Amino acid sequence: MRPAGSVIVTCAVTGSAHTPTMNTDMPVTVDEMVEQSVAAADAGAAVIHLHARDPRDGRPSADPGLFREYCAGIKARCDAILSLTTGGGAGQSVDERLQVIRDLEPELATCNLGSMNYGLFHMIPRYEGRWKHDWEEPYLASTRHEPFISRFSDIEYMLTTLADETGCRFEFEAYDIGHLYTLAFFADKELVTPPIFLQFVIGTLGGIGAAVENVFHMKEAAVRLFGDDIEWGILGGGRAQFDLITAGATLGGNVRVGLEDSIYLRRGRLAESNAEQVDKIVRILGELSREPLTAAQAREVLGLKGVDRVAF
Repeated sequence: MRPAGSVIVTCAVTGSAHTPTMNTDMPVTVDEMVEQSVAAADAGAAVIHLHARDPRDGRPSADPGLFREYCAGIKARCDAILSLTTGGGAGQSVDERLQVIRDLEPELATCNLGSMNYGLFHMIPRYEGRWKHDWEEPYLASTRHEPFISRFSDIEYMLTTLADETGCRFEFEAYDIGHLYTLAFFADKELVTPPIFLQFVIGTLGGIGAAVENVFHMKEAAVRLFGDDIEWGILGGGRAQFDLITAGATLGGNVRVGLEDSIYLRRGRLAESNAEQVDKIVRILGELSREPLTAAQAREVLGLKGVDRVAF
């Protein structure tokens, strides 16, 4: 169990939703990814969540070689827990998205709890005519007709074969209330090993909306289904990021920041780095008399295998 008043801070440094046009300080190259990840860890993030970008033009990539470069570079400079995506980006197959976990055997990986409409197309009008790269607009537009796929069979494979073969544990991402019931189904089949680490993803088009009331709704449902012995946190998408994660922190939850979730530091001010967002939430947590856990403490709380047993 996490000590009272402590918080696991996660930083998601780049993601696959935002494009280079939207914020030129979003990390794209290997050096930028490593530098921003290490700076976020130094600012107080115990967990660094990683997606990959093609260093030539910033498009989302599933290349395990890029992930290996990020992970090796970060590991050489700090002891942050590295959580690798299995969500990838639009257009990537499930097999492509999972290959990085097979190859790198990280301590932690995300597990999306269901197929869904994951809309990014609504951002296009804000940047019309200003695109830096020709892939950006078609990529965002593809989410109008192409759903994100995470089937029951995919989730079961991750919880059994993938977990057994790599020793990784999962950061379960719930985009709506039904996803919690999916996780409860697998928990009832004894395929989910405690402690359960849950992220409530609030504010994505296609998922539960960006309202503070939904933080309460998701938390109450999770406690009803799994009891108090869970590690839950809030991931706030877009402009409501800090409102939502602060609300979650007041309820005793963990928090996630980063340029994957929002490219802003506050209204009208683009974030210049991931560390800026980590600094901000650490200040807020301090005012709430809450203390970020170190990576070593978070490893113990989450029951992770240890950085000495990864394959990078």
